[in-house]
Amino acid sequence: MSPTWFQRLSGGLARTRDQIGDRLAELVGLGPEVGEDFWDGLEETLIGADMGARSAADIVAALRTRSRREDLPDAAAVEEALVDLIAAEMPPLVDPLAESPLTVLFVGVNGTGKTTSVGKIAAAAASEGRRVIIGSADTYRAAAIEQLRVWAERASVPVIERDRGADPASVVFDTLAAARTRGSDLVLVDTAGRLHNSADLMQELAKVQRVARAQSVFPVRSLLVIDATTGQNGLAQARAFHEALELDGIILTKLDGTARGGIAVAIAAELGLPIVRIGVGEALEDLRPYDATEFARALVLGR
Repeated sequence: MSPTWFQRLSGGLARTRDQIGDRLAELVGLGPEVGEDFWDGLEETLIGADMGARSAADIVAALRTRSRREDLPDAAAVEEALVDLIAAEMPPLVDPLAESPLTVLFVGVNGTGKTTSVGKIAAAAASEGRRVIIGSADTYRAAAIEQLRVWAERASVPVIERDRGADPASVVFDTLAAARTRGSDLVLVDTAGRLHNSADLMQELAKVQRVARAQSVFPVRSLLVIDATTGQNGLAQARAFHEALELDGIILTKLDGTARGGIAVAIAAELGLPIVRIGVGEALEDLRPYDATEFARALVLGR
């Protein structure tokens, strides 16, 4: 029997969960008379799991208050309390990909899984009956263009592309023109990876977004794809892209096997951005909508 989605997610977060679990076991062992050293250690553990200093401090303060007020009786009660507090740190999901009609720009640094995410979302949407069209605006990488062709063929959706090195904004323009002609209701645009600290490349991306907003008759949403294994660098990426583009959400990939699963909490809490999708593998079914409580349970309990 193949593992369920929750089993795959739980497995991907196992290393982070082990770090947190050691501290929780210590809390239960110490009983109600827990000293400052414990709370400081738990906060350090959450920071080490890349939840971010602010979120870690908020979660520990709330757990500390609850443990005093409720005299949490056993390990299960402590774990359930932590699940609730981690989930509460993240804003509720308002899924921009559920809108229809819609134009979506996928942005991010190199190697995060943008192209694969576009392909998976295109295939899932097409299987649901949506009229999808893909724009191949990563004109710098021949591999990205070919990869999108494969996904487009698999999903039986059209892909608009231009010669390697073409202006990405012109690809967006052509894609949106084709979307109007074909009666598409979902336009997915793959953009080239770029360093978040490169002013020129970020300006180019802002131009792509301006063209999309000017030409699209649909709402335009910008989603940042982040590799979870980058930890706090992912938060720095999110800050930079959000400042440049006013992002609408995050897709967090490569959660399988990372010890830094808490980065989802840090990004969502600090920037107030929804985690729209999370990925734990290469298969189509390994990219799913994000649920804060489900994620927190996988992170803390594994069940």
